Amino acid sequence: MKRVVGIVAGLAVLAMGAVGIEGAVAAPSAASSGASSGRAEVGLEKRAEALERRADIVWEKCAGKKQGSVTGDVLGAAGLAEEEPAGPGVECATVRVPLDYREPMGQTIKVALNRVKGSVSRDHHHLGTLLVNPGGPGASGRDLAEYVAAALPPKLAARFDVIGFDPRGVGASEPALRCVDPAKYYAPPRPDAVPRTQRDQNVLLARARDYADRCGNLWAWMLPHMTTENVARDIDTIRAALDEQEISYLGYSYGTYLGAAYATLYPERIKRLVLDSSVDPDGVWYKANLAQDRGFERRHRDFLAWTAKNNKVYKLGRTAKQAGFAWYQMRSRLRDRPAGGVVGPSELDDIFTVGGYTDTIWPSLAQAWAAYVRKGETKDLVAAFRRHGEKDAEDENGYAVYLGVQCRDAAWPRDWKVWQSDMSQLHRRAPFLTWPNAWYNAPCVFWPVPGGKPPRIQGSKELPPVLMLQSKGDAATPYVGALNMRKLFPTARMLTEPGGNHGISLAGNRCIDRALAAYLTDATVPKFGATCPSLPAPRPAARMSSGLPQGHERLTEVLAR
Repeated sequence: MKRVVGIVAGLAVLAMGAVGIEGAVAAPSAASSGASSGRAEVGLEKRAEALERRADIVWEKCAGKKQGSVTGDVLGAAGLAEEEPAGPGVECATVRVPLDYREPMGQTIKVALNRVKGSVSRDHHHLGTLLVNPGGPGASGRDLAEYVAAALPPKLAARFDVIGFDPRGVGASEPALRCVDPAKYYAPPRPDAVPRTQRDQNVLLARARDYADRCGNLWAWMLPHMTTENVARDIDTIRAALDEQEISYLGYSYGTYLGAAYATLYPERIKRLVLDSSVDPDGVWYKANLAQDRGFERRHRDFLAWTAKNNKVYKLGRTAKQAGFAWYQMRSRLRDRPAGGVVGPSELDDIFTVGGYTDTIWPSLAQAWAAYVRKGETKDLVAAFRRHGEKDAEDENGYAVYLGVQCRDAAWPRDWKVWQSDMSQLHRRAPFLTWPNAWYNAPCVFWPVPGGKPPRIQGSKELPPVLMLQSKGDAATPYVGALNMRKLFPTARMLTEPGGNHGISLAGNRCIDRALAAYLTDATVPKFGATCPSLPAPRPAARMSSGLPQGHERLTEVLAR
């Protein structure tokens, strides 16, 4: 689930119930109170047929990756900004999907796709479509498609058409949700996310309320339809547009929840299903974020212990306790004197939270920290912020969609006193992320559409074997949540590794990647209880790396986009 990586109104009339994931319509809204659930069930097949007739797709050379408009107009076509072109051999397209799947012939929006087409003929061992999703919610999947196609063994990649998509509201899909001016909203240094006084808390609450209000003012017509279930139905519209009877799916992080929702709705349309770093379906979404706080605390302490182990290089403390004291002293100092005028405590949180997702950047984080603490140098800390923490329009788009989906998917406490009590207690045990994560999600307190009832995730005998991949020390999607997911899918086998990185396939672990390749080839799953060794701990570095990210760091950046 996305929080900080890459770094997670008057709408009552439009707030409609979502189509139930078990095939029946949820409790009717005021706009549809005359329809019975039986009539709705009968209409689902006709609606599906209408969608298949309506869907079409034309692949073209990618002109460039685009971001949508902030204006809130129906198609979001104004103000598109062109970015760098896609890689060679990548094709792009859009598919129109219903805004509201209860009205499939009504208003539509666009979902942007890209494809890296396999070179093997459809008549000669082609394995069909592999749809990929990097999670978020709010992350673009088009970069991931290019990454996966390049990272798979060449002979296997040649047998798939790898398809990426920007979920509704994201990136080049139209409209792309934007709620504020990122240059102003993210202008550093931001208020300290750990409030010391009631006045501090009031400032942060006002900031959360303002973001929610602005999203509601701009997107009143779309926010009611920003749900995981609707994105899962968008996937099936994409499948139909591709003229595929079945698709294979690889999802990371929140993408596992999305894949599980799709498999629950359409089990007969799954050929292969890979869930890497699984979301806890029992924690959607408030409880899941509390679990993240505890997970990131453990992971941050792992980082502190690693720093202490390499004290000869960094000289930040011989024990994890001493290193922790040095880290929090740095954070406190930055509140009064932001490094380079830009890295305050909240920016520092953003930078070091990335270290909870991937330990490959621990050496550069420790070096920047040591240079600041021991020499008073701010250059490396500011460079780390520019690389890992600075936010732009793409990040704000991802944040708007993240909130749009999570605040709408499930009910959140609407009484801030509940949050205040929970966070105050948890902060004592998990100070690293509790308050920063709370404020990241706090707009859900004021979100202009109410949260719904999360879909019931459930496996089926119609599903093929399911491959789950999980690191036991994962902070963003803790291991216990993956166990809960596995219980729901009787055909699932989980392959684990003892490390703590988030997203472990196609990131340099050959054991994991061999298992993934075998599964994608012929649905072979590992033996029950199988494990792989984790990647070696990173080596300390005396200087901050300026090279291109490799291995797991590269995957982390792709998942964050």
